[in-house]
Amino acid sequence: MLINCAAYCDGRKLADIEIGAIHDYLQRPDCFVWVALQDASPDELRVLQAQLELPELAVEDALHGHQRPKVEEYGDCLFTVLHLLHHEPAQIEVGELAVFTGPRFVLSVRNRSEQRFLGVRARSEREPELLRFGPGYVLYALMDAVVDRYFPLVEQLEDELEQIEADIFGDRLPGRATVERLYLLKRRTTVLKQAAAPLLHDIGRLYGGRVPGQVAAVQDYVRDVADHLTRINASIDGLRDTIATAIQVNLSLVTIDDGAVTKRLAAYAAIFGVWTALAGLWGMNFEFMPELGWRYGYLFALGLITAACAALFIRFRRIGWL
Repeated sequence: MLINCAAYCDGRKLADIEIGAIHDYLQRPDCFVWVALQDASPDELRVLQAQLELPELAVEDALHGHQRPKVEEYGDCLFTVLHLLHHEPAQIEVGELAVFTGPRFVLSVRNRSEQRFLGVRARSEREPELLRFGPGYVLYALMDAVVDRYFPLVEQLEDELEQIEADIFGDRLPGRATVERLYLLKRRTTVLKQAAAPLLHDIGRLYGGRVPGQVAAVQDYVRDVADHLTRINASIDGLRDTIATAIQVNLSLVTIDDGAVTKRLAAYAAIFGVWTALAGLWGMNFEFMPELGWRYGYLFALGLITAACAALFIRFRRIGWL
């Protein structure tokens, strides 16, 4: 589905145009075309492929989707894939933005995502002195918008991890539910890592040294995006390390609690073991047992049993078993 198609010259918008008129505008000097599609059909992409002379392999990737974030060069065309992330309560939904950047055109294809980039177009049109840089600046603006949307996701994951840590060290005993929450959090962190890490690796070819001509004038802006990605990746690595530590701490606390329960049970078993042993000793009804004929033998036996059990109880209480 076509979202927008406009022609620009010298940093200013000329007009919204039809796809069939793209070739005519590309013949004008200093003019470029910016086209945006959502969930494009094969027919739509094939028409634009003919108009813009898009590379076949890149068009196939844009059609089939499910690509890793990357930056690839096909002659004078740059093909960039970005992951669009949307945080649901239990998972992160992943969409894609495929961007074709040529000397005189930019084509963005958004798949499986409702995130919009009309604000990027409006921002670029308000800054004609930057839009004069052409398609390279549009590519930067799209990348910057996508990467900036990763920061709130990182903050949400960090807030959730802090809440889980508070629960681990709170009054409620840690257990299976806490471990499940940590693993779900780790899975979402991995999705974010898979979106940011490959892009950080590939974006290096867009600034410093030999860079494609489309982005030669906006290298400093692209470097700023790389800095943001570096911060995001560092935060993700810190999150993953903390999650792994939290899992170990949770398991350790569970083990400690289990050990405390075992000690408590063992202490009570020892107390009742003494009670049972002494009661069993005097419960043997032999004819010539001592104290059988003693008037206070029964009270003495009860007193001895009670004293022995009380001594054990006090001892276990002092060493922290009860």
